[in-house]
Amino acid sequence: MCPVSREAFDTAARELEAWDDSGTELCAPFLRVLPVDGAAISTLGAPFGTETISASDAFAARIDELQFDLGEGPCWRALATRRPVLSPDVRLEQNAAWPMFRAALGETDVGGLFAFPLVIGTLEIGAVDLYSFVAGPLPPDAVADATRLADIVARVVLRRALRGYGSAGNDSDWTAVDGPDPAAPTEPEGEGFSRRVIHQATGMILAQLDLSAADALLLLRGYAFSNARSVRSVAHDVVARKIDFSTVLSP
Repeated sequence: MCPVSREAFDTAARELEAWDDSGTELCAPFLRVLPVDGAAISTLGAPFGTETISASDAFAARIDELQFDLGEGPCWRALATRRPVLSPDVRLEQNAAWPMFRAALGETDVGGLFAFPLVIGTLEIGAVDLYSFVAGPLPPDAVADATRLADIVARVVLRRALRGYGSAGNDSDWTAVDGPDPAAPTEPEGEGFSRRVIHQATGMILAQLDLSAADALLLLRGYAFSNARSVRSVAHDVVARKIDFSTVLSP
């Protein structure tokens, strides 16, 4: 595959940013701009569950399924370390971290396998797995591009999870940003429906992690969702400096 143009990459990134469950395949932009043959996107562990939410083909989905069943593999490692895991020849590498997964791949045609974590600030969501049939390293530019696309997908997946949770008829106060919160005993009397504390907390998070305001609010909502709390309750703790997203590495 020839080096991808910046215009093509920017188009892929915009397509992912605009994803709205309208039928666009989440994996397709990865395949258009990266030298790989397949891709899968998954959530891993609580609170989002362990499942493949998008796969370019049955083989990509099977690679995910093997890792889920065995509890080991590049996707788990990428999320645990919050760094890309690059295996140019995954079947031949003597990797002590996933011996069962490596053995399970023995009869397949996979060559390289590359996993990228889906994280937003301190919130761990899942991973993107990319595979190629031909063994060989992923070029540095492709690693950088895949990392940027994974960052976009992390936000897309979190928005999808929060939207799905609300539409399922669950208690909206866990992720809502409006309304009084009986679970926030530190809330000053008379604040009522004010959004001020949420704006304050968002500002503190974006300063702590160098995020945009939209991503800081998304992280605040995701943290509340993962801990079964309201956004207002978490916001109060952020403003009171009981929660510092620059140092808390897990919910």
